[in-house]
Amino acid sequence: MIRKLIFAATMLASTAALAAPARVFLNDAIKGDNSEIAAGQYIASHGYSAQVRSFGRTLYRDHSMARGQAVAVARQLGVTPPTGTKPEARAEMRRLHRLHGRAFDMEVRRGMIEDHRIDIAKFEAQARSGDPRTAALARRQLPTLRKHLRIAQSLRV
Repeated sequence: MIRKLIFAATMLASTAALAAPARVFLNDAIKGDNSEIAAGQYIASHGYSAQVRSFGRTLYRDHSMARGQAVAVARQLGVTPPTGTKPEARAEMRRLHRLHGRAFDMEVRRGMIEDHRIDIAKFEAQARSGDPRTAALARRQLPTLRKHLRIAQSLRV
């Protein structure tokens, strides 16, 4: 009984100790992964060029793994992982649904460059944050985000 109380108090303290910025980062990171997973699936099946379709598969695979890591950290910290996507990602998907062919690939390139530049800046800031758990997550995921930016920049559309 005493062990259960100590465990419950430890979990409560862990959750309470998680600062709002770290909680916001985790929620945003998971929603971002949800968004990239959905986008990756769509890009993989609707891309005009093989290169863009391959990039879609890479997004899907890498962000599925990243989501798993972020959800694990969230659960350790007592944060309920969000299931939704980012509003800006939903707007981008609406744009992609209206495009075909080379125009589709060009929008994928433009959108992914913009999105990954923003995400890299957020993850770099979190990597320097005071919360060691979310900082470690950000540092672990930065190389993949940088790889996605390089791929998006190299797309020939």
